[in-house]
Amino acid sequence: MSEARHGLTAYGRVRRAAFRLGAVLAGGTVLLSAPPAAVASPGAAAGLAAAPALFAASSEYPATVVINTLSAPVLSDNTPIVITGTVTNSGSSTLRSAHAAVRSSKEELDTRSEINSVAGRTAPSGKDGIDLDHPTADLGDLAPGQSRAYSLQVSASELGLRSAGVYELAVDVRDAEDEHALGIARTFLPYNTEPGAKQTQIATLWPITHTAELVAQTMPDNDQMPVLRDEGLAAELAPNGRLGRLVAIGQTLPNLTWVVDPDLLDTVFAMTRPYRVQKPGTAGESAKEENTVAGTGQRVAADWLTQLRTAVATGGSQVVALPYADPDLASIAHNGAGLAGMDTALRKAATAGKVTAEGRLAVDVRGGVAWPYRGRLDEATAAVGRTAGADLVLVGGDSMPEARSLPYTPNAARPIGNGQTAVVADATLSSLFQGDLNTDAAQSLAQQRFLAETLTITGQRPDNQRSLLVMPSRTMTVGTAEALAGALTAASQPNGWVAPTRLDTVATAPADPAANSSVPGNYPDELRGSELSAPSLGAVMGVQKGLDQLLVILTQPQRVRGPFNAAMVRSVSTQWRDHAEEGAAYRDGVQSYLVNLTAAVRVPAKSLITLPGDNATLLISVKNDLNQAVGNLQLRVSSAQVNRLNVGDPETVVLDGTTSRTFRFPAEAQVNGPVQMTAQLWTTGPNARRYGEPVTFTVEVTSVASGVMYVIGGGVVLMALAGVRFSLQRKKRSAAGETDLDPERLLEDDDRDTAGAPTAGPGSADGAAAAEVPAAPAPDGPGTAPRSAPDARDRATGDEKVGH
Repeated sequence: MSEARHGLTAYGRVRRAAFRLGAVLAGGTVLLSAPPAAVASPGAAAGLAAAPALFAASSEYPATVVINTLSAPVLSDNTPIVITGTVTNSGSSTLRSAHAAVRSSKEELDTRSEINSVAGRTAPSGKDGIDLDHPTADLGDLAPGQSRAYSLQVSASELGLRSAGVYELAVDVRDAEDEHALGIARTFLPYNTEPGAKQTQIATLWPITHTAELVAQTMPDNDQMPVLRDEGLAAELAPNGRLGRLVAIGQTLPNLTWVVDPDLLDTVFAMTRPYRVQKPGTAGESAKEENTVAGTGQRVAADWLTQLRTAVATGGSQVVALPYADPDLASIAHNGAGLAGMDTALRKAATAGKVTAEGRLAVDVRGGVAWPYRGRLDEATAAVGRTAGADLVLVGGDSMPEARSLPYTPNAARPIGNGQTAVVADATLSSLFQGDLNTDAAQSLAQQRFLAETLTITGQRPDNQRSLLVMPSRTMTVGTAEALAGALTAASQPNGWVAPTRLDTVATAPADPAANSSVPGNYPDELRGSELSAPSLGAVMGVQKGLDQLLVILTQPQRVRGPFNAAMVRSVSTQWRDHAEEGAAYRDGVQSYLVNLTAAVRVPAKSLITLPGDNATLLISVKNDLNQAVGNLQLRVSSAQVNRLNVGDPETVVLDGTTSRTFRFPAEAQVNGPVQMTAQLWTTGPNARRYGEPVTFTVEVTSVASGVMYVIGGGVVLMALAGVRFSLQRKKRSAAGETDLDPERLLEDDDRDTAGAPTAGPGSADGAAAAEVPAAPAPDGPGTAPRSAPDARDRATGDEKVGH
C-alpha cells in the first residue's frame, strides 16, 4: 500500500506540474506533457509535445500509467532492461484483474519528426505496436484511486529489434476482458550496436546563478561588514541545497561550460567572513545592530566556494562570466534604451564580471557573452548585448528556428552581423530541461527523449560532425540537473554518439550556410509582461543622479560608491524576471536607502521665530546623522522680502559624523511683522546645486521702534530746545532794544557761544535719549561670540536649535 501511495503522489506532482505548463484538451483526454517546443529539425510538426505524454482519466482510458525508471537507458544485446513504474485507477469503477504489458514496435524512428509525433500522441494507438505475451505484471483489482507498482524485464530479442536506432517503448494496462488498452505510457529506447558515426559535439551550459542578496547597506564599522537581504542563500549553498548539489553534479561531468554570475561569487565570498542580515521591513534603513542579525552561513559559504574552485579547474571545464549581476538585456533594450548612464553601466558590468570571476575562482574566464532571458533574442536585444561588449550571444532555438526544408540539424554557431556570433541552442533538447524534473518519471522521460534525439541527429549525416548547444533553465533545479547529467553520461559512454565539449569549441565550429542566421525584429508578447518596466529602469538610473550629489559632500565617498553602484546593477538583474515581487522590493530598498542617506544631512524644520529689534541674530542648525564627516556644503538663508528683513552672507558647512552645528546669521529688520525665510543647503564648486529640501519658516519681527523712534525722538527734542533758545534769546535782545535782522545767524552765533561745537546729536552728552539706541553687533573677534558655534542658542531671539 505504501508503494501505491507513493505512485499516486508522484503522479499527482507530475500532473500538477504539467497543468502549470499548459494542458490541452484533445478528444476528451487531457494531454500532460513537458512544455511544447519548436522542432529543432525541419520536417517535424511544429507545436507538438517535446516529451512523451501521460494521460489523465477518461471514461474510455481510466488507467494512468507512469514509467519511473529504466535500468539501462540504452539497450544492448547482452543485457535486458527492467522497466519500473506505477498504475493508478483514475476512473470511477474497479479495474478487475488488471495487468501491465510491454508493447513492441519494431518500426525504427528515423527522423526527429517521427520522434516528435510519438511524443504528441493523445491515446493508445495501433502505431504503438502490439502487446507482448511476455513479460506481464499482474496488478490485481484496482479500486478507484488505488495505485500499484509494476516491474517488467525485457530483452532486445523479445522486442524484436534488429538494427541500431531509436524505438518507441510503451507499457499499457488491460483488465480481465482484455479488449483494449485502458491506459498507456510511452518513452524512447535507443538500441545501439553499431556506433560508427562521428560523435556529435555538445556544449552544455551549467548555470550557477541566484537572485541578488547583497544590499547597498554596510555596517558602520571600519571594515564595512556586508549585509544580505535574507539568509536564503546559505541554505542553497549547503551540500543538499540547490547550488551545493549543482556543483557536486557538475563536477562529475567532463568539458562542462559553467556559466556564473560574478555577483553570486562576490556574495558567497562576503559570506565566508562575518556578515549581517536585514530584519524584515528594514530594507531602506541604514544598517545597525538593532535592525540586522548575525549571518550564520560562513562555513557552508567557504566550503561551497572551495568545491566550486575545484570543479571548474578540472575535467576540461570552461568558465563563462556573465556581466556582473546578470543585467536583463531584453528589458533594457525595450524599456531602458537611451537612459542616461545605462550604456556606461552595462560596459562596467561586463568588465567587472570577468575580473570578479577570475579573481574569485582563480581560473581563466571567458567574458564577452550575452545570455538574454530564456535565450529569446531580437535586434534590439542584440544591440544592447553589443553595447555591453558581447561578441557571443547565447540564443534559444525558438528565436531562430531552422527552415522546414532543412533535412538535418545544423551547427549551433552562426554569424548575425556587427561582429557578433549567435550560438543557437537546440530547441527540443533545451526544452527538456527547462522545468523542475522533481520525480523519477519526469527525469526518465526527459533523459530518454534526449538520447533518442541526439542519436537521431548523429545518424542524419554520419560523416559530418555536428556541434550543438544545450541550454537548460537559468535557475536549473537539482532534479533537472540530475536528469541532464544522466542523459549526457549515457550518450557519451564508450561507443556513445555524443562528445561533451566546451562552448568555445561549438562557437568556433564552421557555420552552416543553410542555417538560419536572421535575428528576429520582434520580441515575444508572452515575455513582455515580465520585463522590467520603463519607470522601474528610470528610477534605478535616477539613483545615480542622487548618488552623485551625495558623493560630493562625503569625505569618504568610497564607502558608499562601491556598494551603491553594485546594488544598482543588481536592481536590473535578469533573475528578477521570475521573482517580480522580490525584485520590486529590492529596488525600493535601494532607492529608499539613498533618500535616507541624503536626508541625513539636513536643516531641521523650523516654524516661527521671534526677532526683536532691527539688528539681531538668526540661528540656523544643520545636522549630520551620517557616520562620516561631510563638507563641500554651504548654508544659504534668504528672505522673501529683503526690503523688510535681510540676513548675512552664506556660511560654509563642515560637520563631523553624527554631529550638529548652529550657524549665526546677522539679521537687519526695517519694519515689524512676519517675513517668510528659506534655509537651503547648497553644494560648492563650479557645479553648485541645491542639496536636500529647503526649509521654510516665518520670522516675526517686533520692536523695530525701540531703535528708530529713539533717533526720531532725539531729533525732535533738539529742535524743541533750539526753538526755546531762539525764543529766549529774541526776548532778551528785544528788552535791550536790539533788532534781530537775521534770526538764522543769531542762532548759529548762539550755538557757537553756548557749546563751542556743533549741536549735540545722538551719542553726545546732550543727546541722552539717543544714547539708548542699540549698537550694531560687534564683528567676530577676541572676546566676542563667534557667528557660528556648536549647540548655540540666541536668547535674544528665542530661537532653539531643532532636534534637541
